[in-house]
Amino acid sequence: MIIFKHTNDISNYLFFSEASGKTTGFVPTMGALHSGHISLIEKARVECDVVISSIFVNPTQFNDPADFEKYPISIEKDIDLLEKAGCNVLFIPSVTEMYPEGLAAQKHYELGFIETVLDGAYRPGHFQGVCRVVEKLLHIVHPHQLFLGQKDYQQCMVIRKLVESMGIKTQIVICPTLRDADGLAMSSRNIRLNEEARRKAPLMYQTLSSIRQIIKPGDLSELKKQAIDHLTAGGFTVDYIEIADATTLSLIQYWDGHTALVVMVAAFINNVRLIDNLIL
Repeated sequence: MIIFKHTNDISNYLFFSEASGKTTGFVPTMGALHSGHISLIEKARVECDVVISSIFVNPTQFNDPADFEKYPISIEKDIDLLEKAGCNVLFIPSVTEMYPEGLAAQKHYELGFIETVLDGAYRPGHFQGVCRVVEKLLHIVHPHQLFLGQKDYQQCMVIRKLVESMGIKTQIVICPTLRDADGLAMSSRNIRLNEEARRKAPLMYQTLSSIRQIIKPGDLSELKKQAIDHLTAGGFTVDYIEIADATTLSLIQYWDGHTALVVMVAAFINNVRLIDNLIL
């Protein structure tokens, strides 16, 4: 695996080296890698000739500076995992490399409705930061395919809108959420859970699974209320549990029985914010 720290170096390598002319798959990460990330690398290996990854904790997508400071860092372990998984090229830029113009002077992306709901409402500016770093990375790497995990469902849809609106030719591939044996969605943030919180955390997936089993056409407000009460009783502080159109993310209050749905949740356990979703 070849490691680059500078934009010009990786761009020149991908353009002029033996990687040129081959299909490339890109898996961007913020490090603290787990089996979910590695599954994306493995999928990219199957689909593409050259697999590229990046490790960059992007400061512009953290609306809470304290959350940025607490984000877990395990760079040596991450490099080892990526190499063993068959990643060919790794990009590890600094903040100044990615934002040479500074963090304040940034463009604004017209994301419309999708930025105003769910995590967009609870983390103002978050998806603007996601778009800034993803656009930069895609222009540096120019991958044929971009591999993303379904756990970040809204983020996947935001990135899809970004790619379409900017006319970027990269194909987006959304891969299933990987879970621990008890159902908890794999996440870098899980490292921050203490023993008690980790024991309680699977209740989030259990609640979503229950909604999938019992949902019926009609008014969904009571179903959502019961789910929130169930999580609250289990020790969570709930930001939201919402049922949305799986394509548009329009929030659904009354289901016609035909529209494809996704149920999405964000909640804190032991001051660690977790998200998850299930297609219904």
